[in-house]
This record gives sequence, C-alpha cells and structure tokens, in this order.
Amino acid sequence: MLAVAVTVLAVVTLAVTAFGNDRSSSSPLAGAPASAPVTSAPPEPQVLATVGNLRIQSPVAQGGVTAVGFHSSADGSLTLQPVGPQANEGLLARLWQRITGSTRRGFAWYQLEGGALRTLDVGAVAGTDVYSPVDGTVVSIREQVISGRTMGSQIELQPSSAPSLVVTLDNVSPDPALSVGANVAAGSSKLGSVVNVASVEKQALAAYAPDRGNNVAIEVFPSATLDDVP
Repeated sequence: MLAVAVTVLAVVTLAVTAFGNDRSSSSPLAGAPASAPVTSAPPEPQVLATVGNLRIQSPVAQGGVTAVGFHSSADGSLTLQPVGPQANEGLLARLWQRITGSTRRGFAWYQLEGGALRTLDVGAVAGTDVYSPVDGTVVSIREQVISGRTMGSQIELQPSSAPSLVVTLDNVSPDPALSVGANVAAGSSKLGSVVNVASVEKQALAAYAPDRGNNVAIEVFPSATLDDVP
C-alpha cells in the first residue's frame, strides 16, 4: 500500500509541475493582447513550421501575433510540422513530455481541429502588416472570393530553398508595390496587410484570439499540383 501511495503522490506531483511556469517562459504563448494593427516593424526571425528543409517564418511581427493555430485542409496541401509546444494538448501528453524532458521551445500553438496539420493560421488584427515567410519569388497574386465577396488576395510564393514547392498566403490585402516576379526575403519583404476575413466567415482561431480570429493562413503545395487547387 505504501508503494501505491508513493506512486500516486509522484504522479500527482508530476501532473502539477507539468503546468508550471517554466514551460511558458521557454516557449511563450502566441497571444498578444493586440487591439490595433501592428505596422511599426517587421518580424524577428521566428520559425513556426517546417516542411522538409523548408522553414516557414512568422509573417507578422511578434508583437502583433494574437495566436498561432494549425488545422487540416480538404485540398492537396502538404502536412506541416509545427515548431514549438502545443498549447491545448492533453494532460497525459504534457506529463509525458515533462517525464522525458522533451519540452519544445518556440511559439505555443493550438490544434484547431483533428486530422493532418496542413494549414497554419497566424492570428493578427486586421490591418497588421504581413511579410514574406520565406525567401523566394512571387509567382501569383489572385483575388480571394469568400461568400461571393472579394476579400483580399491569395499570394503564391516559390521558395528559393525548395523550388518544387509553392507557399500560399490567404487573407492578405496585397501591397500596391508587390508584383508577380518580385523577389522577396523572409521577414523583410512586405507583402501587404491582414484583411478582415472574419467579417464574412467565422474563423476557427476566434476561440483563442481577439479580433474574431483574423489571421494570415499559410499552406504549402507541390508546385505541379497547385493548378488543380481552386
């Protein structure tokens, strides 16, 4: 009985410490209480996800990121590997990470639904500046239509480190100076600003972010199949 009691006490202690402050200090939650668009500075280099050797940096300045979320997609986009801990993972998963010492650093992220993680939503207040998440070239700027209304554009980038892929950004009002064929640099080339897509479509990120979950949505496609995506 004593052994059982000691085991139970150890499990309870680990469960409590699994929610300690050291996790959040080394892996800060994305969730800035932004109430106005952030347009003062570009983002610092901060990788949010990877696909093979492709590193996807935050397209929004850290002070303007309201939340980071991943969810599935019905189309042919590739699975993303988040960088950082999952903020809404279960207790057992957090306990196991504490036991094994496998705590991950970076922006904490939310899983917005089940299935493969194919879409990265970077929350930001509408009007916030959006920068390129990769080094590469602009290959397309096309209108984004939601519920019969034009809501900004979808911008397609061919990353220089993975030319067989295309990175798409949705919910962006493109900068007037941006053009197809332009070379862009991660974190320093401005693509445009966040549109108020939440005004016409409910956003899954709204459960974790202010401004009704407005966001920049990022996906990665094999370039050979992108023409088949509506």
